[in-house]
Amino acid sequence: MSYDLNQRLVVGVTPSALFDVSESNRIFVEQGIDGYRKYQDEHLNDPLPRGVTFPFVQRLLALNDLQPDDPLVEVFVLAKDDAMTGLRVMKSFAHYGLDVKRAVFTEGTTPYRYIDALNICLFLSGSAADARAAAEEGYPAGQVLGHTALDLDDEGDAGALRVAIDFDGVAADDSAERIYRQSNLALYLEHERDNASTPLGSGPMKRFLVALGRIQQAELAKHQESGDYKPRVRLALVTARQAPAHERAVETLRSWNVQVNDAFFLGNVRKADVLEVLRPHIYFDDQMSHLEPARGVVASVLVPYGVANAITDQIVGTSSKPSETTPEPTQKP
Repeated sequence: MSYDLNQRLVVGVTPSALFDVSESNRIFVEQGIDGYRKYQDEHLNDPLPRGVTFPFVQRLLALNDLQPDDPLVEVFVLAKDDAMTGLRVMKSFAHYGLDVKRAVFTEGTTPYRYIDALNICLFLSGSAADARAAAEEGYPAGQVLGHTALDLDDEGDAGALRVAIDFDGVAADDSAERIYRQSNLALYLEHERDNASTPLGSGPMKRFLVALGRIQQAELAKHQESGDYKPRVRLALVTARQAPAHERAVETLRSWNVQVNDAFFLGNVRKADVLEVLRPHIYFDDQMSHLEPARGVVASVLVPYGVANAITDQIVGTSSKPSETTPEPTQKP
């Protein structure tokens, strides 16, 4: 009987997102493929250092203890390595005790073409080019910023998994932002108020959120069965929307059966200051203006989607959507 991926939260992660591969990449650039292969063979039993998304993936996989015989989470490594050079990656999983059994090695070609075939709802890469190319093909892709894993463990957090996500252009589509760009702030607010009960369309991270919601439901069921169990998944919405535009975001998530534990409708307040207190294990946003000040304190992922990341915007210098309080060109909901 085949292993069914349809009801699982499936993540595809490249070695550059999960590990610090900066030294391996330097060898490849300086010595080419032959030098790279030799280097990996010589260091086959040296585990790669933990990278940005390592704590996120580690805690996500730990949720499989909810259903040991029918795992809720599956992680694929998707790599441009060949199978031989990929051995070090697989040995690194074993060293750290990460339960990653499945891998796709595509020797120099882009592995994201297999996202749909593997039911992957989240693709994470350290390569800006690969993340953008995958996003342009309609895949749920994000570029991981940085190399080193951040220590986000808190005393007494009992293996909690904290996920924070922006709304427009990340969870939902960018149609609201496009309304703003075609009008102005006042008309945008009026439009969002008039459409408060109309859910927005799907953004690139919707499937991931829905799958995470299923895990939250499994945790709730276990808590009801045994009051000793404390749910570990904590989902936060961190957005520059503010009243009255907040209501449409809430109604959209409700229509997807996604429950957020924390919601921050910040207007023009700097997201990084809130994220430093919240300390999520991963944070998704579609604008570098929010991620640059945050990446030093949280594992940050750029979602290269929508009008905020359009090539034409970069060429003509079109500003991204401001917050709902002050027309700042680097803020958006």
